[in-house]
Order: sequence, then C-alpha cells, then structure tokens
Amino acid sequence: MTQPSFVPITEADQVRPALRLEEPRPWVADRPAELRFPVRPGGRNLGTPGPDQGYALRLARRFADRLRLRQGEAEEDVIVGTALLASRRAALFGRAPAVQDIETALSLFAFLDDDPPEGLLDVRRLAFSSAGRDYSVQRALVDRVPEGVIRLSATDVAGRREDWAALVGVA
Repeated sequence: MTQPSFVPITEADQVRPALRLEEPRPWVADRPAELRFPVRPGGRNLGTPGPDQGYALRLARRFADRLRLRQGEAEEDVIVGTALLASRRAALFGRAPAVQDIETALSLFAFLDDDPPEGLLDVRRLAFSSAGRDYSVQRALVDRVPEGVIRLSATDVAGRREDWAALVGVA
C-alpha cells in the first residue's frame, strides 16, 4: 500500500533496489559422462537405461506362484533375471516396465510352460544360475538375448518355441 509523502519513514523501511542476476549462459554438455550425440551407445555390458526399472522386480514377484521350476533352478534367480530382461524390453520401447514385459521374459525361457523343450532347460539353468546375486551373470543374461527378439510379444515368442535357440541367443 502506498504511503503519503508527509509521513516519515525510517531508513530500514525504505524500498531497497532488487538484486540483479546475470543472464544465464547457454547449456553445454561438457561433463565427463554426458552423451554428446542423440543415439545411445550400445554394446555388451552397457545396459539399457530406462524409467522406473525397479518396478519390474515388483511385477516379477507377482508371477512367483506360476513359475514352473525344475531341479537346480532357484526362484529368486529367476525373478531377478526376469525383471532384468523385462526392464531391458521396456527401456527399448522408452517406457517403464509392464506386465507384458514380464510375460515376454518368462516366455523366452519357458518358465510358465509345463513341458519346455529339453535343451532349453539346460540353457536356462546355466543362464539364470546365481542371477539373483552376481552382477556379471546378470549382465551376461540380459546381453545374450538379441534386441530383435526381446522386442517380440509373449504370443510371438510362444509361436516360435521350436526355434528357442535363436530366441535365447544360443549359437
């Protein structure tokens, strides 16, 4: 509210000039870990960053009672490995993990099937062994599935069950 000019004002109550900030400089990607190009670098052991990837672990735990595990397979290893594969799939689509990503990851290694192919049992037992606690096993598991395969839907994966070796990256 304005004050009449005939009313005395103490010096502390006088309006002070505002602090002038300098104009911001243009932003430049000059930090060591900044990506300086629009394409994400790919390759082994680089991972696939995406939003909210920890949610895949929560989703994978919902399937624990439906898993068809065989001798030598640990539930925790399968859940963690499935969450990692689902996180990669979701990140390739640029979104957070969803139930469809978990179903696709489980279908790749036939963890929901009552009668999976015999050769696949040995491959998945080795691929998921210690995946719940060993980072190098986790990276190897996620990197072994080709990007074109991980983008398939669960029904497409189930339709190509006879070609399981190509699906799970067995040479």
